[in-house]
Order: sequence, then structure tokens, then C-alpha cells
Amino acid sequence: MDTTTPSALRGATLADGRIVDVDLADGNVAAVRAAAPDPVGADELDLRGHLLLGAAADPHAHLDKALSWDAIRPPSGDLRTAIAAWRAYVAVIDSAEIEQRALRAVEEYLANGTTAIRTHADVPAEGDPVRAVAALSRVRDRFAGRVDIEIVALAGPDTSDDRVRAALDAGADLVGGAPHLADDELADLHRLLDIAEERGVGVDLHVDEDLHRGATLGAYAARTREWTVVRSAGHCVRLSTMPRQRFDDVAAAVAEAGIGVIANPMTNLWLQGWDDPVGMPRGIAPLDRLREAGVRTAAGGDNVRDPFNPLGRADAFETAMLLVVAGHLAIDEAWLAVSAGARAVLGRPAAAPVRGAEASLLAVRAATLPEAIATAPADRIVLSHGRVVARTTTTRWVDTARGKELIA
Repeated sequence: MDTTTPSALRGATLADGRIVDVDLADGNVAAVRAAAPDPVGADELDLRGHLLLGAAADPHAHLDKALSWDAIRPPSGDLRTAIAAWRAYVAVIDSAEIEQRALRAVEEYLANGTTAIRTHADVPAEGDPVRAVAALSRVRDRFAGRVDIEIVALAGPDTSDDRVRAALDAGADLVGGAPHLADDELADLHRLLDIAEERGVGVDLHVDEDLHRGATLGAYAARTREWTVVRSAGHCVRLSTMPRQRFDDVAAAVAEAGIGVIANPMTNLWLQGWDDPVGMPRGIAPLDRLREAGVRTAAGGDNVRDPFNPLGRADAFETAMLLVVAGHLAIDEAWLAVSAGARAVLGRPAAAPVRGAEASLLAVRAATLPEAIATAPADRIVLSHGRVVARTTTTRWVDTARGKELIA
């Protein structure tokens, strides 16, 4: 379907049950009003039978790894098992291979209703330090105006400072890393923050991605309390097993510092708990308790069919469903984490069927939000900045005849 720019969306159902018409202008929502009985105009989009939501955002993705599982067929296991499998594979591929997989992944994200993605890109300790960043920069350019993509330079403990700087020069927007993997996690945390401070850029770190160890989140909050750049912490699974008083102290410090916490339920359900065969823990950052403490929270899909997660649909409804059934979030809070909450953590403008908001919207064939999250209907229309950029329609036939009618 060609991209179109409708002047209005007609007869849409909102999450609160209202049926409305939504006027669009200059990429934004100009008005939301009760649905009128008038015929749908030629420059209007008929959304009768569709639930209209703000488009999803994924604040924690790994597009350089996406869709590699079939090529690797890695052994099942924990985080370090996945890292070893990925490093063996990435050593024998080139930038074009990364780019092609990432392009397919972004197309899946967009078709499913995600119009903003923050992706990590590995900065290896050896070889070309900017290979993944360069590939994802080309993907970002290809989807400009449809998907807003940010790139994080993901540096391991063995990646030198100069290689991180090279990744920033090549197009990465933020400094990233995984200090909890270092022998001296606090030293690695501070050297990454030193680079971000030197460059004046934001930070998005993998933080305390271990159920039984990790103490970087509190130090991260203390170091950056006065910073004004965007800062976020992904995973934070240690919070789910932390003693209550220690949790309260860390959560208060994170809230005061303004750091957003991003849970990644699918990947952490897969990677965590391999050493706990009895009473296996969930391994999901407790977003409900963090929100109660005043922390900005969000959730991401993280890995999509790669050594760190063999499944995944690049679909925010999947992430929201896991937050409900495994994270015990209320349904509306789960959707908030993958939409408005995710955009807030990313530092992006609000996108919603609300006057003045960005007209990046998702229309899905469902009557209610619980139905949409439960069934993840394939029938979807996606708008980015007021333009229709994806449409999926399906047909269904079911034989519902009763037995005696078949015999007659």
C-alpha cells in the first residue's frame, strides 16, 4: 500500500471505550471528538472496529543480533552461554549481513506498530569497532520518517575507551555497556560514564543483569544525579531478589537521579534462573514497585530470535502480555510500559490519540485493550507522524456448521 496522509481517523474506539473521530494536521493530533455519523471522506481513514492506541516504542533492542538464531542454532543456556555463541558467530560475518537482518527486524517492528526503537550495537574489543554501528546507521537512514531509531554503543569490559569513542564518531547516539560483566564492575561503570560526560551524550547501560550479584545501579544513580542528559538502565533483574530495605534505598536514589529503568521480560525469563531448578525465579525488574517509588519505567522486547532469546515477534503486545502474566502488572500499566512510558524513558515526545500529541498511532482490530493484548490481532494500521506507514489485513474462514448439517 502506498503511504497516505489522512486528514482524519473516523469511528475509532479508544482504550477508555469512547468512539471518536481524530483530526490530524502536520504530523500531530489536532482534535479528538465524538464520532460523527457522516460518511467517511476520501481523505479520511475508516477505523470502525479498530482500537486506536499510541504507537509502541521499544526502548531496548539489539538489531545487530536480531533474527540470527536459525543461522547459529546456539546451545540453550544463561547469559554467558549466549555471549559465547554470539561472539563465535559475529567473528565470521560482515556488515552487510548485519544490515540485512536488521532491516527485516525493523520491518517486523513497524508492521506490528512500533515507530521508535533504541537499539544497542556491539563495539567489539577486536576487529572493526564500528561495523555494527555503521550497519545500523544505514538501517536508520532507510527508515527515516517512519521509525525513529537511536543507536547505543554497547561496550564490553574488554572494549577500549578509544573504540567507544570511534563508535560515537560513526553515528552512535549514546554510551552503553554491561558493567556487571566486568571483574571490577564499578570501575567499568565509571569509565563508561567518563566517556559520556566527556562527549556530553546520554547513557543506556545494561545493569545488574544477574539474580544474585550486581551493585552498579545505586552507583550509577549517585554519579549522575545532577546530569541532564537522558539516562536509562536496562534489565536490572537484581532488583527482583534484593532485600526490601536495600531495594527501597536504591529505588529512591534512581528516582531522584531521573534514571529510567527498562525491564526486558522475554529475554530475562529465558536467560535467568538456569542455576535454580527448584522455585525458578522470574528474573524481571519489578516495575510495579519501581513505579510506586517514583521511578520512570518502561519495557522492551530486547532480543528477537537470536542466541539471547530463541523466540520473539518484535511485537509490543507480546511484551505487554508477559508483563501481565509474569510481572503481575495491571493490563493498562503493561501497555503504558511499552508505549507512553517507553517514550518518556527515551526522552521522545508523547504519541497518543490526544490533542497536541504526535500522530504516531496504532489501530488494531479489537474492541478493548485486554482483547488486543490477549490476542495480538494481525489486522493493524500503523501511522508515523501522521502518515500511514504499514497495514496488515487477514482473512479467516471457519467451518461452523453442525454435524447433522454436514451429513444432510
